[in-house]
Amino acid sequence: MSRLETRQAILSFIGLMLVALNLRPALTSIGPMLRTIGDSFTLSSSALGILTTLPVLFLGMAAPLAPKLASRLGIERTVLVILVVLALALLVRPYSGLAGLFIGTAIAGGCIGIIGVLLPGIVKRDFPNHTSLMTGIYTAVLCSGAAIAAGTTEPLRELFNQQWRPALAFWLVPAVIAFVAWWAQLSDKKLGVKPGKTRGKSIYRDRLAWQIALYMGLQSSLAYTVFGWLPTILQDRGISAVEAGLALSVSILVQVVSAIAAPLIASQMRDQRAMISLVMLMAIVGLAGCIYGPMDQMWLWVVLLGLGQGGSFSLALTLLAVRARDAEGAGRLSGMAQSLGYIMAAFGPLLVGVLRDLFGGWQAAGGFLIAIGIGAALAGLKAGRNAYVLDD
Repeated sequence: MSRLETRQAILSFIGLMLVALNLRPALTSIGPMLRTIGDSFTLSSSALGILTTLPVLFLGMAAPLAPKLASRLGIERTVLVILVVLALALLVRPYSGLAGLFIGTAIAGGCIGIIGVLLPGIVKRDFPNHTSLMTGIYTAVLCSGAAIAAGTTEPLRELFNQQWRPALAFWLVPAVIAFVAWWAQLSDKKLGVKPGKTRGKSIYRDRLAWQIALYMGLQSSLAYTVFGWLPTILQDRGISAVEAGLALSVSILVQVVSAIAAPLIASQMRDQRAMISLVMLMAIVGLAGCIYGPMDQMWLWVVLLGLGQGGSFSLALTLLAVRARDAEGAGRLSGMAQSLGYIMAAFGPLLVGVLRDLFGGWQAAGGFLIAIGIGAALAGLKAGRNAYVLDD
């Protein structure tokens, strides 16, 4: 590898990591603010459930736009443009009233969905010999961004004289930094690169692709429910707002460990089924502990939950790359699995809010979430088989 190629690889890695850092703060910054936002606009739990559902729904709805935009603008330029839209949405949403809050959150989710579809293909293309490692690293960075936003948004509100609007708007700053870094690492040649034309059978006719999409959707449903509702669950069980936000932050932060470790360990196995089963078991036990377990063991439940969810999400992203034979196939699988998966996942936070309103607590919602976790584990046993999509 020449010095120019080495320099380009380093800059590409930095740009990729900074972009990944922005794929969750728009979502996890809302959870610690739910009670404050609800009091500010007099919203019910069901309405707040819609607020946590919108970005996930738009993650899925916007995902099919990714290949269309990439074919028109090029992959790298598409990421650049969407980062601008994301930053604008994060700036506008706290200051445009109730409608602006919902619309801005939805647009931010759509931006994240588009970028999220493109990244697995970029990893497969630029780091073909280190796909599992790179997927683990960028997932760990993504989890770090989620943890930082979850843990610092409430302290930021206190820093801004108890004002929640500037605390939410703050998260446009890393988006601007990522834009600058992504722009800096792009060459003229890269700006013109566009994906090749789709070939072969439709990805929607592939059974393995549907199994991967189901696993992606169910484990994501748990993840976004935790992002949106864990602080409220813990506050309802007697934990302070700051400590509940910190608990969510710790849960997401420990995901960094399993996000890197799970794909690496699974890569030494025949397939990913055993590792998927392990991480889903940890996630189910941790979540059940947060809802039903003794609060003097809260940090144990939070850590178990984080380790399980970090591994399950990282393995989901790994499947998007390793279950395809090339970058083009990875891109098609990523678009299909994330689109369907996130639309499916969007109903988790919404239904949890509805169940809390209907039953006045978390008992029924907890049973619903455990059922989702079991479903994700079963889907993962199919998705984790050593096979490839689009193989005739």
